[in-house]
Amino acid sequence: MTSTTTTDPLPDSEQPSLGSDAGFATRAIRTGHHRTPEGEHGEPIFTTSSFVFASAAEAAARFAGDLAGNIYSRFTNPTVRTFEERLATLEGGACCVATASGMAAILAICMGLLRTGDRILSSRGIFGSTTMLFNKYLTRFGIETSYVPLSDLEAWEAAVDRRTRLFFCETPSNPLTEMVDLTRLAEIAHRHACLLVVDNCFCTPALQRPLEWGADLVVHSATKYLDGQGRCVGGAVVGDRKLVGEEVFGVLRTAGPSMSPFNAWVFLKGLETLELRMLAHARGAARLADWLLTQPAVTAVYYPGLPMHPQHHLVGTQQRTGGGIVAFEVRGGQAGAWQLIDATRLLSITANLGDAKTTITHPASTTHGRLSPEERAEAGIGDGLVRVAVGLEEVADIQIDLARGLAGL
Repeated sequence: MTSTTTTDPLPDSEQPSLGSDAGFATRAIRTGHHRTPEGEHGEPIFTTSSFVFASAAEAAARFAGDLAGNIYSRFTNPTVRTFEERLATLEGGACCVATASGMAAILAICMGLLRTGDRILSSRGIFGSTTMLFNKYLTRFGIETSYVPLSDLEAWEAAVDRRTRLFFCETPSNPLTEMVDLTRLAEIAHRHACLLVVDNCFCTPALQRPLEWGADLVVHSATKYLDGQGRCVGGAVVGDRKLVGEEVFGVLRTAGPSMSPFNAWVFLKGLETLELRMLAHARGAARLADWLLTQPAVTAVYYPGLPMHPQHHLVGTQQRTGGGIVAFEVRGGQAGAWQLIDATRLLSITANLGDAKTTITHPASTTHGRLSPEERAEAGIGDGLVRVAVGLEEVADIQIDLARGLAGL
């Protein structure tokens, strides 16, 4: 018996049928996999750098863009494409481009959509590496960035000028979980002919879909919740076929910040359980936040699900739940925060998040450590701030581990 070596998919009549009104969980499991003549049930990993053409004419047509199909795995790979199609449908976008990391996704947006003289208007409370990209590297190419408080819509309006081309925000923010009304922010951006880019890393499409609220582009660090077990690094941009399918994809094709097929396959497996995991993370985080409010050594708790959170009214509408991240201030500044972190025996001391294992970090000296003290102060990141990404363990065990350190403060 001989088997076919073609990568062409089976005819549509032999493919699994997915209704247009299929639910989130169904799409997260089924979308994007086009079975090959091998009849595989699981998505295959295409570990190949290049693809073979039937003729010189076919090769020329594919390179020219006249004929769809695989060319080179830097920018066309079936496994990566499966991940892109699946994430696009979950976010409600028409197109997705997968990248080597979340930072590569943000860089590809900036390189594809901005030029010398343009300006970014960004919320203050963003990932430290994003701030460094904007402040240290994009400025070398004549692209400036200004910052405003995330939830202050009047500040966004006042800060726009004729050179502003792009609004950028994280909602919830890292690490203080601040939120913004995306509908109103999108209205401001579009009135000034600006694009709204939303980092949806903390919520994922299981809890929030920014495109439905007016965003133009959604960016992800797939490394986090999309993976769910801290195994691989990757990123993605979701949006329409013009901005993402042409402009961002053009950067990927030429500059090559590409996602590997193996990583794409891992992320596919993560998407299958995304909704289940995100709801479980959120349940655990809500319980932990309530418990932290009762601890004498804790001076403030930041969690969208708490009624005293300034943007709590957005939970249940724009954002399905409070999410899985809890930040809190402890007595004693950095010394107190480090003492608490070092006393843990169960929690993982790492700056990553979105893992099945609960992680704990001190943002001022890790994720935001490269920012100046003034920049951290503007972002509200104090020396006593601790961030916990609640995993899937028993919440009582997480509380016991934190109580060990809190008792000594």
